Amino acid sequence: MIQKTEIKGVHLKVDDDLRAYALKKLGGLDKFITKHARAAAFLEVSFEEPKPKKGEQEHICHAKLQLPGDILVVKESGPNLLAAVDIVEAKFKILLKKYKAKYEPMRLHRRVLRRLRRGREE
Repeated sequence: MIQKTEIKGVHLKVDDDLRAYALKKLGGLDKFITKHARAAAFLEVSFEEPKPKKGEQEHICHAKLQLPGDILVVKESGPNLLAAVDIVEAKFKILLKKYKAKYEPMRLHRRVLRRLRRGREE
């Protein structure tokens, strides 16, 4: 669970059920964050409900995840706030995989090179 989390609403009151759902879904993203980045991770989530246009009711979830060396931002709309949170979670998973590939040390690469060198020496 991401320890530093801020959830707020713009033009709407965030109830306990929505807060708990967002914490469950987006707080569980720490599985995709490298160990050294978990301590410094800060998640900021804001929910918006703009004025409806001719029968459309659109809900927006804007999330920002600050990690060492990078800030990941996802803004998504959906038919309700819970659906928007689900879409944001899916997009964050993709972005965190890219972040991990970019900032994770090349341990596997070194391990493979070491095996190749040992194979030549024998």
